[in-house]
Amino acid sequence: HVQLVESGGGSVQAGGSLRLSCAASGSVASGYCMTWFRQAPGKEREWIALIDADDGSRTNYAESVKGQFTISHDNARSTVYLQMNTLKPEDTAMYYCAAGSFCTDLPYWGQGTQVTVS
Repeated sequence: HVQLVESGGGSVQAGGSLRLSCAASGSVASGYCMTWFRQAPGKEREWIALIDADDGSRTNYAESVKGQFTISHDNARSTVYLQMNTLKPEDTAMYYCAAGSFCTDLPYWGQGTQVTVS
């Protein structure tokens, strides 16, 4: 059973930075597609970034965060990170980590970590 635990959220002023972590059980982070989503109040869940360990650590970003957020992974720690810079109030959301064998099939989800930008 795969478990994902997010951390690193919090409250920050506009222009600040946060780094989110997603700790995965076992060796998930090294063999899976790891992704980040976010959901703001009253809005639909939005995919924002992925790193595909089975595709040479290929990364991809939503246009809304490209150049602002960076996804990376540490296989030794089975952890995926999301570095978020120059945060804006519209980045306020619950951020979720999700994983699966394929980027188009993500059955494993964390509980989320709240990011609030004021």
